[in-house]
Amino acid sequence: MKQCNELNKPDYAIQSGLSLRIHSLETFGTHDGPGVRMVVFAQGCQFRCVYCQNPDTLDVKGGRMIELKELVEKAVKQKAYFGKLGGVTVSGGEPLLQRDILIPFFRALHHEGINTCLDSNGRLNDAHTRQLLEHTDLLLLDVKHINDRWHHRLTGLSNKNTLSLAAYRESTGKRMWLRYVLVPGWTDQPEYLEEWAEYFTDYKTVERVEIIPFHQLGRHKWELLNMDYQLKDVLPPSETVKQKALEIFKGRFKNVILK
Repeated sequence: MKQCNELNKPDYAIQSGLSLRIHSLETFGTHDGPGVRMVVFAQGCQFRCVYCQNPDTLDVKGGRMIELKELVEKAVKQKAYFGKLGGVTVSGGEPLLQRDILIPFFRALHHEGINTCLDSNGRLNDAHTRQLLEHTDLLLLDVKHINDRWHHRLTGLSNKNTLSLAAYRESTGKRMWLRYVLVPGWTDQPEYLEEWAEYFTDYKTVERVEIIPFHQLGRHKWELLNMDYQLKDVLPPSETVKQKALEIFKGRFKNVILK
């Protein structure tokens, strides 16, 4: 990965040859932020979520390199379709692994009048992350579990940095959506749903909470990669379980969406 030596420059110019490692691109996306969006799926992730739907995005050396200038050009060509709400979302994998590359990318998008959105697990919270967030119009933050022990079981890592990043974003007063994947037997415990909702209930920057029911659509990718899939016998959450989670979250947040 090429490193950017212009991170502190106030201009939007992109260093020649600066590239992002991506898994794929989606045009006219409608599930990763508001409006119609170009979605860039960054390659590489440090979490090992047992329910990961795209395990092919985990390898930090996988995917392909694409120059930032090309990405900006693609976004500008689609700008007419974005309207007032849409723009560009960088998802993953985990985009914060390439946060230093994303800073000039988001700067350039802002120069073109294009809205920026970052979909992240919040694992990394350092000076470069915070610099990127200055140029991020909307943060989609995936908070996998409020209980750290369960979070370790789900992802292999702690939730402390994720919660720290949420607190930092709140301190800036800038927009944030929270996301929660509902997995039977793993993330559907009512007491932890209550604790999750209570934890974020006073956040002023949380405009929306999304509940994403677990499904088995990514199972075949695990099998193709010869990876052990722990949830092969887990069914999607029942209507009762989904409605219970919805009820708990609606008790704390004004805008809750069951996907």
